[in-house]
Amino acid sequence: MNKNVPNILTIARIIMVPFVILFYYLQIPHWNLYAAVIFIAASLTDMLDGMIARKYNLVSNFGKLMDPMADKVLFMAALILVLDWGKLGKFGPVVVILLLAREFLISGVRLIAAAEGVVIPAGKVGKWKTVFQLIGISMILLENPIFSAWNIPLGEILVYLSTILSVWSCIEYIYHSRDLLKG
Repeated sequence: MNKNVPNILTIARIIMVPFVILFYYLQIPHWNLYAAVIFIAASLTDMLDGMIARKYNLVSNFGKLMDPMADKVLFMAALILVLDWGKLGKFGPVVVILLLAREFLISGVRLIAAAEGVVIPAGKVGKWKTVFQLIGISMILLENPIFSAWNIPLGEILVYLSTILSVWSCIEYIYHSRDLLKG
């Protein structure tokens, strides 16, 4: 296995983000379906690069730094687009602000940890947050294909739930890092 495969997948994920944005601003017919395909493909590269890196012991400093950054850029870009599209409901701006704040806080803690030579792995709650965001944003972009007939905004509900999990995982992350943060 080529040692650069996980890093190439991370870079590919970053490269895909402008295309999601481009489809939104071009407003071509069914732009959201194209954006959804790219968003889902990019999200799958995240799972794939992590699996490959762990399975073949290809973890690198580049990957440790850029993989979480690529995720943040992808998810935040998609969230801001669905917010602008008007698909996050009345609490959409609050959701985006909370999620952005959480990402800044976690990134700050990670930088402090990295300066001390410590790597803090993502917890289970944070992983569930990511899954809910992935499915929620995908469903919003696909216009809730299964539940639209019943007017159930499942994508929006999942993004709201991911926000609750986000706050929870942030608190958990900071709590587990408390000794590091004291110094």
